[in-house]
Amino acid sequence: MYKSLQQHLQKSLAEIEKAGLYKNERIITSPQDAEITLEDGRRALNFCANNYLGLSNHPQLIKAAYEGMKHHGFGMSSVRFICGTQDLHMLLEKKIAAFFGTEDTILYAACFDANGGVFEPLLTAEDAIISDALNHASIIDGVRLCKAKRYRYKNADMQDLEEKLIEAQAQRFRIIVTDAVFSMDGNVAPMDKIVALADRYDAIVMIDECHSAGVVGKTGRGVTELFDLRGRVEIITGTLGKAFGGAIGGFTTGKKEIIDMLRQRSRPYLFSNSLPPMIVSAGIRMVEMMSETNELQDQLHRNTAYFYDRMKSVGFDIKPTESAIVPIMLYDARLSQDFAAALLEEGVYVIGFYFPVVPKGEARIRVQLSAAHTLSHLDRAVAAFQKVGRSLGVL
Repeated sequence: MYKSLQQHLQKSLAEIEKAGLYKNERIITSPQDAEITLEDGRRALNFCANNYLGLSNHPQLIKAAYEGMKHHGFGMSSVRFICGTQDLHMLLEKKIAAFFGTEDTILYAACFDANGGVFEPLLTAEDAIISDALNHASIIDGVRLCKAKRYRYKNADMQDLEEKLIEAQAQRFRIIVTDAVFSMDGNVAPMDKIVALADRYDAIVMIDECHSAGVVGKTGRGVTELFDLRGRVEIITGTLGKAFGGAIGGFTTGKKEIIDMLRQRSRPYLFSNSLPPMIVSAGIRMVEMMSETNELQDQLHRNTAYFYDRMKSVGFDIKPTESAIVPIMLYDARLSQDFAAALLEEGVYVIGFYFPVVPKGEARIRVQLSAAHTLSHLDRAVAAFQKVGRSLGVL
């Protein structure tokens, strides 16, 4: 049987490669940072990491991780409800809840697990999930695991959301689900309007803060801070793998009874190993650092505004952004790959995105800014983009 499958896979892979859409993994031999070393020894400026606050190689987090491993061991060898809960896990959960202004928190191996495990324990076929059309794949997969009736509204379209909420009045419970920042466009969900509609049509709200926590809001507490809604949203999911240190680990934080039920019935929580002590210890220090100073968020916001303005001034087509994501629109999938390859030759590491990650005809280079980028880094990147843009006929 495998020979037939093998031939099918080989043909499909050849077609992907011929179309210029084959994803090759570039090997990095240095720590994650604003500037990295590649396998061939080249140095490159990194503008495609989720390292928004520049914490991925921060000495304080490395020290905290070491201390966690030194005093609490390497791994847990257990799930939480058997013998996988340490005092560190409980402390990090409390600190995350305090950071977001929620009642309780539950940790997961990744936010993909948090989103995958949130719906099925809470909702049945009697209920409704109303989801933004551009929500992350993990939310889509989590919805598929639940028997609730599904509604999908156009991205950040409040009229369409209201129409779906009216339809969903036939169901028992209703939950509106949205990314806080949409990872490919960088736009922020209009949470003030979403919460107002939830109040009007008797729904609860869930937001995924993966690309907004640490980034959006004056102190990086996400969209509930940005829209002055702290404590008003029932469910928030997020990750430790982006702005919050860049390692791994996810969480759901929100109303106490919801978190309690997830501890009882959320399958990714019940059947996955606990986060290792070094990750949890570094996570605790990360929350403490973000509560002590707003320096990194301020630097990130300055970097984003500077880069966006410079790139617009040289003539690139850029979607408006409200985050640290700056989409450089190229529209053609092959062009996005050629553009990214040419930029690497200029010492700028970025990735081209194309269908199915973004809609057909919407290919782009997604630039992600970091607090670790210096003004020199930004100027070098703009100069490289300008050079490649002219050589490929984009400018």
